[in-house]
Amino acid sequence: MREVISSCRMCAGQCGLRLSLDDAGRLVSIRGDHANPVTRGYACIKGLTLDEAHASPDRILHPLKRMEDGTFQRIPLEQALDEIAERMRAIIERLGPHAVAGFRGTMNYTNFLANALLPEFLRALGSRSFFSTMTIDQSAKWINVERLGAWAGGRTPVRESDVLMAVGTNPLISLSTFNFTLQNPMKGLKEARARGLKLIVIDPRETETARFADLHLRPLPGEDATLMAGLLHVVLACGWQDKAFCARFVDGIDMLRLALEPFTPAAVAARTGVTAAEIEAAAAMFAEPLPDRAKRGTAASGTGPNMGPHSNLAEHLLECLNIVCGRYPRAGDAVPNPGVVGPRTLRLEQVIPPQRSWESGWRDGHGFGMIFGQRMTATLPDMIQARGEDRIAALIVDGGNPVNAIPGSDAAAAFAQLELLVSIDPFLTETGRLAHYILPPPMMLERHDISGGDYEAFILQEPYAQYVQPVIAPPSGAELVDDWLVFWELGRRLQLELSVAGHVLDYGARPDSESLIAMMLEGSAVPFETIRAAEGGRVFDVAPMQVQPGSSDARFAVAPVDVLQEMGELAAEGGGDDTLWRFRFSVRRMREVQNTQYHALASIRKRVPRNPAWMHPADLAELGIADGDVAEIRSAHGVLETPIAADPTMRRGVVAMTHGWGGGIGVNVNRLTHRLLGRDPINAMPVMTGFGVNVRGKGAEEVPAH
Repeated sequence: MREVISSCRMCAGQCGLRLSLDDAGRLVSIRGDHANPVTRGYACIKGLTLDEAHASPDRILHPLKRMEDGTFQRIPLEQALDEIAERMRAIIERLGPHAVAGFRGTMNYTNFLANALLPEFLRALGSRSFFSTMTIDQSAKWINVERLGAWAGGRTPVRESDVLMAVGTNPLISLSTFNFTLQNPMKGLKEARARGLKLIVIDPRETETARFADLHLRPLPGEDATLMAGLLHVVLACGWQDKAFCARFVDGIDMLRLALEPFTPAAVAARTGVTAAEIEAAAAMFAEPLPDRAKRGTAASGTGPNMGPHSNLAEHLLECLNIVCGRYPRAGDAVPNPGVVGPRTLRLEQVIPPQRSWESGWRDGHGFGMIFGQRMTATLPDMIQARGEDRIAALIVDGGNPVNAIPGSDAAAAFAQLELLVSIDPFLTETGRLAHYILPPPMMLERHDISGGDYEAFILQEPYAQYVQPVIAPPSGAELVDDWLVFWELGRRLQLELSVAGHVLDYGARPDSESLIAMMLEGSAVPFETIRAAEGGRVFDVAPMQVQPGSSDARFAVAPVDVLQEMGELAAEGGGDDTLWRFRFSVRRMREVQNTQYHALASIRKRVPRNPAWMHPADLAELGIADGDVAEIRSAHGVLETPIAADPTMRRGVVAMTHGWGGGIGVNVNRLTHRLLGRDPINAMPVMTGFGVNVRGKGAEEVPAH
C-alpha cells in the first residue's frame, strides 16, 4: 500500500485528497487531506466516491459511433476524429463557421486545459456559437457586471467581514457562494462566527447554512427581487448608506430611491410572507453602522434568485445593497489573494464601467446578443431548428449535459436534429444518447491539472494553488482522449491556428498536458516550476499587495432606465396569482450529486435513489399524502410524478426539488418549466423556480389553492 496526494475537481471547492493505492496501483480508499492548508481534511461525499466513479461499470472506455438504428459501436479514436473533422468541414463549407457550436459543461470549467482550448477552438474556427452552463444557471451575475459596473479593487474577505448575507444559496452544501469560505466551509463559518461575524440567511427552507444564522428570513420562492427592494428601501430611508462612497462612485441614487417607494416593509411583507419587523431587522443587521465605524461584509446570492422571476433585477438590487453601503476594499487595504496561477494584476479603487455588451454587435434572430463572448444557452434549441445564418448544425459538448439542463420538454427533440453532435464525457448522458460520436476522456485522477483559473480571486481567499499529476492509470485496454486534445486534433485536421498564452501551437509534434499547463502559466504570479514542486496544495509566500488609488471617474449605474422600468412592473404585479396554485416551487441542492453528474453510482443511489419532492409534514397531512408516497406535481407547463419526502425544515406552502436528474434515474423537473414563456429579454433566462404548482397523491383529486 502507498499513499498519494491529489484533489477533487467536482466543484469550486477543489478539496485536497489523500488516496490509498495497492501494490498494483489500484485505488483502494479516499479521504480528505488534513495537511492541506485550506481544505484542512474536508471532502464531501462527491469527492470521497471518486474511486467508484473511476471504476464504474457504466464508464465509457472507447470512442463510440451511433449507428442508423440508434445503437453505438466502438470505433478507433483516429477514425472518429477523422470523421468528425470531415463532417464539420462539410457543414462549415455549406453553412459557415457559426453553424458549429461548443457547449462548456461543469466538468469543462474545472478542467484547466479544456477550459482554455474549447473557446480557443471556436475562436480559431471563426464561430461565435459558444454556450455554457453559466447562461442557464446564474447569468444574472454577468448581466449585473455589465449593466451595473464592477469594483476593480476586489471583494472584502470573510475574515475581515462583520456581516454576511446569503440569498437563495446554501454554501455549506453547494460550495459555490463567492462571499463564503468554499474550502472546508463548515470550519470556516464556525471560525468566522467565533470572531463575531453576523450571518443573515434568506431562504424558504431552514438550510444547513441557515442553522448557523443570526437572522433567517423565509420568503416565498420567486419574491427575491421584491425582498431586495424592501431591504434597500429601509437602508436608504434610515440613512445607512455610505454617503461619501455614493457621492464619489455611484450614479442614480435619487432615482433608485424614488423607484423603491412602493416597496415599504408592509407592502413587501404582504408579498413575501416575511414580516415587516424581520425586513427592518435584516436591513439593520446588514447596513446600520457600528458605533465607531461602518460595517464590513457583503451580500451574495446563488441559484435561487438567479433562476427565479425577475432574476436580473433581483441580482441588481442585491448588489445595490453592497454598493450603497460601500462594501468594497479601498486604497491601502490588503489584497488577500494577489494571485498564484494568474498574473499579478493591480487592484484599484475604482469602478469598472458598465458595458451592456448585449446591446451592441451581433444579435440572433430573436434579438439576443452575447455576454462575455457567450450566447444564451436557452436559445440553443431554437438555433438548432433555425434557418439561415442563425442555424447551428454541429455541436461539441464537453463535460456537460445540456439536454438535461435546458428547461422545457423540447430540448431532446431539437438536439436530435443536429447534423453532428459530439459528446466528450466518460458516461452516457441524455445528451450522449443523441450524439453521433462519444469521445471518452481521462477522469480527474488520471490527468494533469491545476487549481485556480478563471475565478481564482473569488474562490480562494489566500494565495493557494495545487498542481496534480495522474495518480492512477486508466482502466486496462481503454482508449481515452484528453478533452483539450480533441480540440487540438480537430484543429490540426481543419488546419486552424490555435494559440495558448500567445503561443501558436505546433501541429508538428503533439504537446503533452504538462507542457501546455507550463505554457499557460508563463505569466503566472508564482512560477509553474515552484507550484509543480510543491507536494499537495500550498499557500505560497507571495509579495503583499494593496489596493491602489484609482484614476477612472467611472461610476456604478444603480438606476438605468430598464431597471427602473422593471421595478415599476414588479410593483404593479402585486404578488403571484395564488388562486390557481396552492404551492410555490423551489430549487434545492443535494449534497450527494453535482448538477447532472454521478446519480448512477451505487453508493449514491443507496443514499438518494431519486430526487424527491420535499414538503412540510403539515402540508402533506392536509393533502392526505404520506412520507414516501408517489404524488403528482403539476404546473402551468407540465406534470411529473415523484416520491414525496416529509421535511420539517421546509416552509409551508413550498415544494422543493433538485434539478439535473432524469434519464432513467429520478425525474427531470424541467418538465414543469417552459423555455420561452417568461424568459428574460436580455439573457433568455427561463423561470426555473418560484412558480406555482399543485400537488396530489396518485388517484386523489387535485386540491386547488384557497
